[in-house]
Amino acid sequence: MTDDSPRLDLRGKRALVTGGARGLGEAVCRRLAEAGAELLVADVRQDLAEVLCKELDNGGARARYAHLDVRDPERVAEVFRELDEAGEPVHILVNCAAVDVSKAVEHLTADEVTRVVTTNLLGPMYLCLEAYRRMVAAGGGHIVNILSTAANRTWTEAGPYSASKSGLRAFTHTLFKEAQRDCLGIGITGVIAGGMETPFITDRFPDTDVSLLQSPGIVADTVLYALSVPAGSSVPEVVVVPRRESSWP
Repeated sequence: MTDDSPRLDLRGKRALVTGGARGLGEAVCRRLAEAGAELLVADVRQDLAEVLCKELDNGGARARYAHLDVRDPERVAEVFRELDEAGEPVHILVNCAAVDVSKAVEHLTADEVTRVVTTNLLGPMYLCLEAYRRMVAAGGGHIVNILSTAANRTWTEAGPYSASKSGLRAFTHTLFKEAQRDCLGIGITGVIAGGMETPFITDRFPDTDVSLLQSPGIVADTVLYALSVPAGSSVPEVVVVPRRESSWP
């Protein structure tokens, strides 16, 4: 953690992080574990997730893996039912899981569009549906949805991705307003993140100049900042981009 990272004590709190096995999700899991939270690392990459959980456990944190394809609402509901039965409520939900298909619209297939929109928009919505009503009943909690500069503007070969992130931003704003009405103990935050040096970019664009990207740890620190704001204030949306981010503003 950087010297000026937010300091907060999450001991006794349980966090569910989607896409938690690598990239930004992994960085968020590490920061939350450092703050004392118990982790539920939700991902489809079991091998990577279990390695991360073992490392966090060895470091004194409590972390376990949950196989979760966010596109499957029945599995999402099942995960929360299992937690209910175990008496293990989710206090913090961070929706990191996302995919992209970088193609011009004329070359996209219906399956590709469906995969991007279901993963990036419907998946987080499914998680929010399950988590939010439980947080209302409990009287508190915090939901963080990872957005993108693509939620504000778009570029070529980014149609489904931009549409999904724009939709998630609108949903996050709605959820914030409803939390103001339903339960002031619930925090809702959208994190608009610029380009990060993660496999999400480097696997697809291996020639990317990584000096133009930011560390996922910086974005993870931003998530912790949102969680650290005292009761009475909130961070409904925050933007964190590299200094030379080309897609902002």
